Order: sequence, then C-alpha cells, then structure tokens
Amino acid sequence: MELNARVTQLFNDSIATKQAALQTLVPHIVETGKLMAAALRGHNKIMSCGNGGSAADSQHFSAELLNRFERERAPLAGIALTTDTSTLTSIANDYDYHEVFAKQVRALGQNGDVLLAISTSGNSPNVMRAIDVAHEKGVYVAALTGRDGGKMAAQLKSSDVEIRVPAKITARIQEVHLLVLHCLCDLIDEQLFGEAR
Repeated sequence: MELNARVTQLFNDSIATKQAALQTLVPHIVETGKLMAAALRGHNKIMSCGNGGSAADSQHFSAELLNRFERERAPLAGIALTTDTSTLTSIANDYDYHEVFAKQVRALGQNGDVLLAISTSGNSPNVMRAIDVAHEKGVYVAALTGRDGGKMAAQLKSSDVEIRVPAKITARIQEVHLLVLHCLCDLIDEQLFGEAR
C-alpha cells in the first residue's frame, strides 16, 4: 500500500473506532466522571495503573489532575502507581511483578478512593491484582478496557464502573482511552470548578 494511503487508512480507522465508541461509551464516561469528582470532593484521591502505553496513560491522567487540564484551578489528588522505579523494581524482585501495583494500593489506598485500572486487553495480571486489593480496601474501581473486557470485566463489583472500548486493535483502543481520559478530566473540572460552583 502506498504510504500516504496507509496513513489515511489509519486516520479513518481511528475515526471509525471513535464513532463506534461514541455510540456506547458516553453514559459510562459520565458515570465514571461523577464517581471521580465525588471522590475528589470528599478529599479522596485517584490512583492509576497500567502497563506500557497504559502506564503512560496513567501518568498522563495523574499529571492532568495534579497540575491542570484546561482551566486554572487547585491541584487535585492523583497518583500514578507506574512512576516509582525503586518501588516497582523492589516489589518485582522481592515478591512478584503481579504485585507491583497491588502493594502500592494496599499501602496508599483508603476507603472512598478510586483506582483507575487501565488494560487494553482486560487481562493484565498486575492490574487485576490491584483491583483485588482495591476491593479489600474499600477503593472504587474505574476500569478502562477494550475488546471483550477480559477477565477484569468479571472481576468488577456493582459499585465499580467499566469503560470498554469496542475495538480489538490495541492502537485503536489506546487512542480512544486517551480521549476518554480527557473527557474525564473535563467532567471533573466542570463538576468541581464550573462557573456555577
């Protein structure tokens, strides 16, 4: 395939995936935005985790909370559990890589916090283990998944929320995940700092 046509196809595939997501995800995004805003309003925090590109999304989201999104406002409590290499490598070395996020949730998580658990497949063992610990600690879970939701979908409780991108290709799922994270940032800011507040 000619390279210009290939890039055009990638754009069109991304647009089509976002349009399909628009048809199903809006209520789930709004529900998640309400959950997160309520937690932050109650002086709780949002922890986030994922692997690879999902780790980058975790850090991106935390940065938008701690610094700012699109308006000037007070910093918000967000922690990316993917950033402390000493913690990650010591847990992986001394225990198991499956525990790298779970042990942090056990130490930092408090009743009423939210864990943003990101996995394009829904099958990341270390993210699933973090969800187990979140449930033990009374931490709400907002799962950002794709495909069929994987094993994470069955792991969620009725008090949790899942935003499942209706796609199978990892890159397309990640592109929608980024848009979803920006939607969540906007919803949080609007609920906590909108003009009517």
